[in-house]
Amino acid sequence: MSKLYDGFLWGGATAANQCEGGFDKGGRGIANVDVIPWGENRRKVMTGELNYKDLPADSYFPGRKAINMYETYKDDIALMAEMGFKCYRFSFAWSRIFPNGEGEVNEEGLKFYENLIDELLKHNIEPVVTICHFDIPINLVEKYGGWRNRKTIDYFVKYCETIFKRFKDKVKYWITFNEINMILHLPFMGAGITFNEGDNEEEVKFQATHNELVASAMAVKIGHEINPDFKIGCMIAAGQFYPYSCNPKDIWASIEKDRENYFFIDVQARGEYPSYAKKIFKRKNINLDIHPDDEKILKENTVDFISFSYYSSRLVSADPNICEKTEGNVFKSLRNPYLKASEWGWQIDPLGFRITMNLLYDRYQKPLFVVENGLGAVDTIDEDGNINDDYRIEYLREHIKAMKDAVNEDGVDLIGYTTWGWIDLVSASTGEMKKRYGFVYVDKDNEGNGTLERRKKKSFDWYKKVIASNGEDL
Repeated sequence: MSKLYDGFLWGGATAANQCEGGFDKGGRGIANVDVIPWGENRRKVMTGELNYKDLPADSYFPGRKAINMYETYKDDIALMAEMGFKCYRFSFAWSRIFPNGEGEVNEEGLKFYENLIDELLKHNIEPVVTICHFDIPINLVEKYGGWRNRKTIDYFVKYCETIFKRFKDKVKYWITFNEINMILHLPFMGAGITFNEGDNEEEVKFQATHNELVASAMAVKIGHEINPDFKIGCMIAAGQFYPYSCNPKDIWASIEKDRENYFFIDVQARGEYPSYAKKIFKRKNINLDIHPDDEKILKENTVDFISFSYYSSRLVSADPNICEKTEGNVFKSLRNPYLKASEWGWQIDPLGFRITMNLLYDRYQKPLFVVENGLGAVDTIDEDGNINDDYRIEYLREHIKAMKDAVNEDGVDLIGYTTWGWIDLVSASTGEMKKRYGFVYVDKDNEGNGTLERRKKKSFDWYKKVIASNGEDL
């Protein structure tokens, strides 16, 4: 079997709101992610069902301190370098750079990211920056309604212009929005949306989507003007929907579910709204405020690459009586009898990874970048102090094999692969710490207790060998 090309970008990924902490330091402003609690109210706030202002006074907000990478980033980058990372995918906290989303830039915030990037470059680690990873300054939420308001495009563009100019010679790879399709599922977390009485909620979500799509295209435009060598991509929470049976109704149901995700990338990669989306808008009486220049902006500023997360495949049936479901990364799915599942019910499907990669590449013919793939599990420390996470090694090994098959056997053009949560961090979907993904254990529990001490797991040395061998030693 042929090898991955020299220069393939191996690494790991995090998000500022799940690892950085320091929410009240360095001039940072409050963001939507800072008011999403841990516990039974978390999902209600993320979906917009419950307004964060109505939360109990004793609510715990795990993202505010997270694992304190704001203060430990040099030591953490040293661990990445020890593993041999070629790249690190992370995000800027918008409210660290523009505390209110509008107004003056916070130089202290820019300097923090400059120091972090310089530390990466010192270790020959390529920075891959997500511009907006589920965070928006709370001022833009309270004053304008978040991404439901078109004014947010202008503030986002100013933010992009600021960071593109500051880091034009230090960052090559940019991702505009993390898992942009989450707007439809977790609208407050994905876009700072709360709903008012009488809202057509579907219309609100798709209007916010349109505003983000235009903002993404504007980011591509100004990014390429500032540095033509920038590679600017989009990002989707991916995972193929399988039909439950060969019943044509199940086949059609799977196509419709896939389109819910493809829709976003259809616009960002092809530059226009697909015909099926226009028909859906008409059927659902969704009337979008589309400005005269929007279609031109979308058409002329498509992304350079498609990045995506993959954790599991999904299963769907047109028969409402087939209802045994399992949890996934926000997306619920029918239980697939051919697959094992993780402790959180996520169905483990390495071949589905290859299938998803092929379908994305066939559809768009643009380079792909795997920027999230991993296994959330409960890790325990043995009496001798070791953490033997063989289950994580097995998961990643089989997925990397499938990824290599997609590249070497199928011809998929792939830039790189970053595992999700190379270090334990706060789970976006549940707010937990015990749902661990990392090669590095962090001493912290769901309630926020712990020393934050870092400890290498067995998978740390395994992934180090994988990178050193360019994926040959699995």
